[in-house]
Amino acid sequence: MNKFILFVCISLILGFSLSGQNTKHSFKLEKSEFLLDGKPFQMISGEIHPARIPAEYWRHRIQMAKAMGCNTIAAYVFWNYHESEPGVFDFQTGNHNIVRFIQIVQEEGMWLMLRPGPYVCAEWDFGGLPSYLLSIPDIKVRCMDPRYTEAVDRYIKTLALQVKDFQVTKGGPIVMVQVENEYGSYGNDRTYMKWVQDEWKKNGIEVPFYTADGATPFMLEAGSLPDAAIGLDPGANAGNFAEATKINPNVPSFCSELYPGWLTHWGEKWQKPDTTELLKDVKWLMDNKKSFNFYVIHGGTNFGYWAGANAFSPTQYQPDVTSYDYDAPINEMGQATPKYYALRNLLAKYLPAKQKLPAVPAAIPVIEIPEITMTASASVWDNLPAAIQSPQPKPMEMFGQKGGFILYRTKLIGHKKGKLRITELHDYATVFVDGKYIGKLDRAKAENIIELPASTSANPQLDILVEGMGHINFAEYMIDRKGITDRVSLNGMTLMDWQIFTLPLDENYVQSLKFTSGEKTQPGTFFKGEFDLATTGDTYLDVSLWEKGVVWVNGHNLGRYWNIGPQKQLYCPAPWLKKGKNEIVIFDMHQLSPKPVKGVKSME
Repeated sequence: MNKFILFVCISLILGFSLSGQNTKHSFKLEKSEFLLDGKPFQMISGEIHPARIPAEYWRHRIQMAKAMGCNTIAAYVFWNYHESEPGVFDFQTGNHNIVRFIQIVQEEGMWLMLRPGPYVCAEWDFGGLPSYLLSIPDIKVRCMDPRYTEAVDRYIKTLALQVKDFQVTKGGPIVMVQVENEYGSYGNDRTYMKWVQDEWKKNGIEVPFYTADGATPFMLEAGSLPDAAIGLDPGANAGNFAEATKINPNVPSFCSELYPGWLTHWGEKWQKPDTTELLKDVKWLMDNKKSFNFYVIHGGTNFGYWAGANAFSPTQYQPDVTSYDYDAPINEMGQATPKYYALRNLLAKYLPAKQKLPAVPAAIPVIEIPEITMTASASVWDNLPAAIQSPQPKPMEMFGQKGGFILYRTKLIGHKKGKLRITELHDYATVFVDGKYIGKLDRAKAENIIELPASTSANPQLDILVEGMGHINFAEYMIDRKGITDRVSLNGMTLMDWQIFTLPLDENYVQSLKFTSGEKTQPGTFFKGEFDLATTGDTYLDVSLWEKGVVWVNGHNLGRYWNIGPQKQLYCPAPWLKKGKNEIVIFDMHQLSPKPVKGVKSME
C-alpha cells in the first residue's frame, strides 16, 4: 500500500496519469498553491514554441524538457502564424498542427500551460497579432476597438475548437490558459482583459486562467484579473511574490517566466546571462515550493520573416536576429548545454527517494556540407510583379502583404539631385537612380537622408527597395507598418506619382524566378546552387562572406542574415534536407557576385 501511494505521488510530480491518457482531472486555484486532483502541485515548466521548431522535432524537445526535470510544457500559440488573412486559418499542416503538438505533450506524460494570446510578445513578428490588422489606417490593438475585437473573437472561436477537448477536465493535458500577455506593460483596459477571458469561457475553456506581468505594482494592477492566477515575469524572491499577494491575496502566484537566457538584436553581441544567478533563483523557487516556467527551455528559430523587433522610443528600432537560441538550456539544434546539465543536476536533488529523471535523449545527428558553388543568378529587377499606381508611397500592409520587401519607383521631376529624405522608413532601404546604386538607409541607425548625385537623364528614375525587418512586438510603438509609411521628399519637395511593386519573396515567388548564368550589374540579386548529400543531418549554413539577405533551402526559408552580426550562420534542420540533390537560393541586397556557402556543425 505504501509503495502504491509513493507511485501516485511520483506520477503527479512527473505528470503521468495512472489510468491512461484520457483520465479526467481537476486543476484548481487555492490562495497560495495549485491543486491537481485535490493535492498540492508544483509546476516545473519548460517553454517551447511549436512554430519555431520543425514538427518532426517536437517530441524530441519535449523529451529533453522532461529529462531536465520538468513536468509541464508552456507553449505560445502565434495567432498570425495560423490566420494568414481574415478567416483563413491553418491548424493542420506541419508546424501549424496544434492538436498534434498537444497530443505529443500528453503522450510524453507532461502537463501543458497554453499561452494563446491573442497578443504574446515572444520576440515574434507583431507579438503574434496578424499584420492584416494594420491595413486599417486608425486601428487600435489590445483594447475594445471593435475592428480589433471582431478579429480576436474569430480567432478565439476557431482556436477553442482545436484545444477545448484537451483540457484536464476532459482527459487532456491543459491545466491553465493565459489571458493576453504582460498587459500591464502596455495598457490599462481592464474591460478588455475581462472580455478576452469571457470569450474563452464562452467558447468552452473551463480550466483556470492566469495572467503574466512584471512584478511591479502598476503592471500587476493593470494586467491582472480577480479570478486568475498571477504570473510573474520574472518572480524569484519573496519580494516579487509579496507584490502579487498585495494585488490579490485570493489566488496563487507563480513565476511565469524565469529567464535562463535572453534575446539578441542585430548588431549586438550574443546575450549570455549568468548561470550562477539562475541556479540561485531555481533553488529558491524549489525550496519555497513555488511553481515556475523556464522562458525558454528551448527557443528554436525565427524561420522566414517571423522575427520581431523592439522599440522603446519613437526613433529607436531593434530588429531581432533569426536564431532564437536565447542561450537556453537546450540550444537551437536541440542539444543539451552545460546550463542544461547544471539545471538537471539541481532539479534531480528534489526528487523523491530512489526516483530518477529520464535519460537525456540522444542528440540529433549533425553534418558538415562542403563548399557550395552558386552557379546561377536572377535579378529582382527582372522579376517584378505588376506595378500598383499610387500618388504617394503606402506601406506593404495596405496591399495585403505580411512581410518581405517592397519596391517604390518614381521619376524625378523638378529637383533631380540633392537631399533625399524618407520620412518613416520601415526598415532598411537600398536607393538607386537610373539603376545605379546610391547607398542604403537603416532605420536602426536612424538614417533617413541620402545625397542623390546629378544624373544625365531628363527625368531620372528613382528606385527605393525596402526590407521590412519585423513588426515591433512589445510596448507602446506596436503600430509599425512596413515599407515607406509616410512620404519621400527631395530638397523639401514631396515626390509624387509612384509605382509600387510588392515583393513578399515567398516560396511561390522564389520558385518562379528566371535564373541565368550571367553576372548582374545592379544590386538586388538571387543566387542559386545545388549540392548532393549522402546522409542528412542538422547543419548551420555559413553565410559569413555574404552581406544582407535571405536564404532558402529546398523551398524552406531559413530566415535573414546580415554581416553586422552576431549571427552569420543559419540553422537548417535535417527534415528540410534530402539524400541526393538539394537546392539553395540566396537573395542578397548588396552583392553582385556569389561567395561560397558551406554547412558547419555549430554557430559562432
